[in-house]
Amino acid sequence: MAIMPAEQISVSIARDYAAVYGFLAEPANFALWAAGLADTLHRDEAGVWRAQGPSGEVTLQFTPENAFGICDHRVLLPDGAEVYVPMRVIANGAGAEVLFTLFRQPGMSDAVFARDIAWVERDLAALKALLEKA
Repeated sequence: MAIMPAEQISVSIARDYAAVYGFLAEPANFALWAAGLADTLHRDEAGVWRAQGPSGEVTLQFTPENAFGICDHRVLLPDGAEVYVPMRVIANGAGAEVLFTLFRQPGMSDAVFARDIAWVERDLAALKALLEKA
């Protein structure tokens, strides 16, 4: 597999690192700030996280809670393709930094990649607003 171009997107949140990580470590909370999952993210009877994507139902696998601030997840698409989404929470003074890596998928146009970057930026802004309000 070739190396994919990647965009690093981050947001500073004026909230304690532990609170930010604790919120992001709970998969159900993604529906509160990630627009693509907002209306459809659910855990089925078998404990599998699912959501509706543009091309049908997707399955999500979330990294278990850990001591390193890792909130990675994988999105398994209906066609069998897998999208890896690295995400980290790190302490930033009295607050936290959320780092999101967006990989440009094979065959993705410049316009679609730019749209996805803007989408992640909006989602992270929503996360910041939600956590700073709490």
